[in-house]
Amino acid sequence: MIVAISFVVLILFGMPIGFAIGLAGVIGLIDMGGGSFLAIGPSKIFNGLNIFPFLAMPFFILAGEIMNGTGITTRLVKLAQVLVGRFRGGLAHTNMLASVFFAGLTGSATADAAAFGRTLVPAMVKEGYKRDYACAVTAAGSIIGPTIPPSGLMVVYGSLMGVSIAGLFAAGILPGLVICAVCMGVIVVGGKRENLPQALRGASLKEVWQTFVSSLTALAMPVIILGGILGGIVTPTEAASIAVAYALFIGAVVYRTLTFKNFYSMLVRTARITGVIFVIIAFASVLGWWMSFERIPQLMAETVLSLSDNRYAVIAIIIGLLLVVGMVMDITAILIILAPVLVPLTEQVGLEPIHAGIIFVLALNISLMTPPVGACLFVLSSVTGERLERISVKLMPFLIAEVAILFIFAFWEDAALLLPRLLGFAS
Repeated sequence: MIVAISFVVLILFGMPIGFAIGLAGVIGLIDMGGGSFLAIGPSKIFNGLNIFPFLAMPFFILAGEIMNGTGITTRLVKLAQVLVGRFRGGLAHTNMLASVFFAGLTGSATADAAAFGRTLVPAMVKEGYKRDYACAVTAAGSIIGPTIPPSGLMVVYGSLMGVSIAGLFAAGILPGLVICAVCMGVIVVGGKRENLPQALRGASLKEVWQTFVSSLTALAMPVIILGGILGGIVTPTEAASIAVAYALFIGAVVYRTLTFKNFYSMLVRTARITGVIFVIIAFASVLGWWMSFERIPQLMAETVLSLSDNRYAVIAIIIGLLLVVGMVMDITAILIILAPVLVPLTEQVGLEPIHAGIIFVLALNISLMTPPVGACLFVLSSVTGERLERISVKLMPFLIAEVAILFIFAFWEDAALLLPRLLGFAS
């Protein structure tokens, strides 16, 4: 109890989440056996990071930074616009479809929100969209990034829980595409209510073809990543390093927009993002070991199963817990702390490991756009100057739709595991 209270108090006082987790873990070690147990801490921190697949994360982040910084993203947005810009609310549809293209480059919701908050949101406002609605569309589409692979969250989950990362990548494709399609449906349904602008004209077939050809180099990157991983040719870490090499080649040789100064800035941003994530993972290893020592995962499973042993009720409880905790806490920290606690519970009700993993990833991704501390909401609010409350109100139809999708894939195992089974990653 003292560990939980300490952690909550540290968070309330504004301590960064990684250090709050670390200090709570240290308190847990002292509570277990006094100062002598502190000697275990350094080895747990090292072992927590000494996992080869984790190398994929900085490579994927750097590849996304290079693609963003060399103008490749702009070409993908243009392609999305010529494909769906002809419909009412064309730029809103463009925003959503561009998120699908963008997902294969960065796998980051906040990167998506920041990039589109600076480009598409001002363009939408200029075309007559309300700024809060433009931000809401961007937030709703941003979670497609870490759902469709590559996804940093899937790398963390797969590495920690011993689940096939390639299998998780395969499982994320269909939910990501469904989220895009359903959100575009929400845009259509709300078009008249929001008084969305009508497109002046649609793109000709010639324009579509020319834009497609100019975007081929960008579209090839997710094909290389997913094709290599799902085809069993390369590991996720190797695919991530290949993605960096490919992005460097495109930026420096093909488009010639990559400079040494820009590249240095990309390396700095990558180091900062990776550092934050790895600090959380390292210190969470100490806290996780304390939780295992105290048998908290087993106690949690016994408590939930005492309420109900119904498979669907247990899934609903897990989803509810993840969504609620995700409202107030960093999702990487949640995954590292709660996955070892809740996964034994999913095993007891017969959930396939990849199915359980995609439930975790979808639920935590959705929490990125839920107030009060949804990271995507804060990014959009800071980038655009729009009030967070106004964005949240306009976001509600999209949020309800995406939670419904989460429950559909959580309860319908055949849909969630369709691609993993076809590719041989699940039985």
